[in-house]
Amino acid sequence: MGKPRDLSGEFLSVIDRAYIEYKKHRKVEDIMSREVVTTTIDATMDEVARIMGEKHIGSLIVKNYDTAVGIVTERDWLSNILALGRNPSNIKVEEVMSYPLIKICPTAEIKEAARMMIKKKGRLAVFRCGDLVGVITASDLIQSLPDVPETRLKVDDFMTKQVITADEKTPIATIAKMMGEERIGSVIITSKDVPQHMRIFTERDLLTSFLAKGKSLMTEVGKASSSPLITARLGTSIHETAATMTSNHIRRLPITKKGELVGIITARDLVEAYAK
Repeated sequence: MGKPRDLSGEFLSVIDRAYIEYKKHRKVEDIMSREVVTTTIDATMDEVARIMGEKHIGSLIVKNYDTAVGIVTERDWLSNILALGRNPSNIKVEEVMSYPLIKICPTAEIKEAARMMIKKKGRLAVFRCGDLVGVITASDLIQSLPDVPETRLKVDDFMTKQVITADEKTPIATIAKMMGEERIGSVIITSKDVPQHMRIFTERDLLTSFLAKGKSLMTEVGKASSSPLITARLGTSIHETAATMTSNHIRRLPITKKGELVGIITARDLVEAYAK
């Protein structure tokens, strides 16, 4: 009787293939955020900042009475409040929110969700039989990107090559205005004293650590930026990049070539690559 054949590798490959197929056909309801945090059209934007900061989230669904009518995001805060020098305590949510909501069914596949997100340029509100049951963000989507030809593409063609930087001694007020005017979610922070020491400051840092707490925006940005800087190399696949972002709980990843910063890619960029 011959030696028994080792089927472990074959068995694992079957499991792997089955898992890949499963990820390909996952539904919106499998990945959506089920805790939907809301505000009202009459709330002020300083109240919005406090809620977002306390919850560590980047958007709130806006309701008029019991009906979901729009969404307000941290980007709205940057572009419509800080960049314009407006007083958030005098600005109502209704003035800056995006509407109507971009709606999707919970049984839709994530590929459809990705395409809708890129086409409509916004987060998705998940409705079942007229009831709001969840929200889908770019971060939710990249956690579930399957290993398929679309996600084997390289970051090179989807990253932003113009990276905005600022010196560590720049006041956060200046950084916030810059992000609002440029409609970007992060700035790479550099140091004249230690050129190789780079950090990052994001709109979430601004919201959570400053706006929500009423702290002075005259603080030097270097004291509030994140370090060490997590990066990926040029030529990294979309799938691998998504895994790096997910494991580190980040939404932006600077791209390097031979140690030099050459671009930055966001969760939304990865969704766009997958949606093609």
